[in-house]
Amino acid sequence: MEEHQKMEEHQKQTSDHPKKKDNSDRFWKITTGVVIVLLAFFMFKEGYFGNGSNNNAATGQAVAAPDAPSPTVDMKALLDDDTVKGDLDAPVTIIEWSDFECPFCGRFYTDTLSLIEKEYIDTGKVKLVYRDFPLSFHANAQKAAEAAECAGEQGKYWEMHDKLFENGVSGGVTSFKQYANDLGLKTTEFNKCLDSGQMASEVRKDFADGSAAGIQGTPGFLVNGQLISGAQPFSVFKQVIDSALN
Repeated sequence: MEEHQKMEEHQKQTSDHPKKKDNSDRFWKITTGVVIVLLAFFMFKEGYFGNGSNNNAATGQAVAAPDAPSPTVDMKALLDDDTVKGDLDAPVTIIEWSDFECPFCGRFYTDTLSLIEKEYIDTGKVKLVYRDFPLSFHANAQKAAEAAECAGEQGKYWEMHDKLFENGVSGGVTSFKQYANDLGLKTTEFNKCLDSGQMASEVRKDFADGSAAGIQGTPGFLVNGQLISGAQPFSVFKQVIDSALN
């Protein structure tokens, strides 16, 4: 009888053991999961998972401007022979690398450029240079850039620049030729320039110079040597320009 009771107790202990182990494993799995979630939350809050400059530039996400600009590039060397908007002797130079097919470049054009023009370019404090940075996954960006350069050969670079941003580039070369006609350009000369790829090397040089200067996406800017990435609001440009003027 005693022997039978001992066997029953042994069987009970044996059957209870896996239950205790399962409960213990479940507890530690839940605890570990909670700790991981909390760590991820605080790391994200502190910025450990922030986007890199490449993503910010390409998507136009806001990045706080540094407190004080510190020129690190030769701005004069980067001016090339591109058309300048504003006073050539303006104390602050903005070089913009952009893509006519980029929606964030379009946002800068519609939301910010006019404010910069009114407060700084029209008052002789800033000059703006647009340089091409057509992204490979934008099918019409390269020829749109060439179209602007071809228009520039007839003294209407900025007019074509505005037309491309306002009317879009989805129609490709056919649309660019129509824009040239709308602007009163000599269409035979413009069409020959565009069809021959005469300006392709100029566009490639702009892209190469931008890459060398640290531009990784569009739009990208240098303001007296200070890099600004993405379609930033006017306040960001104002901060950097005012610092440069002072």
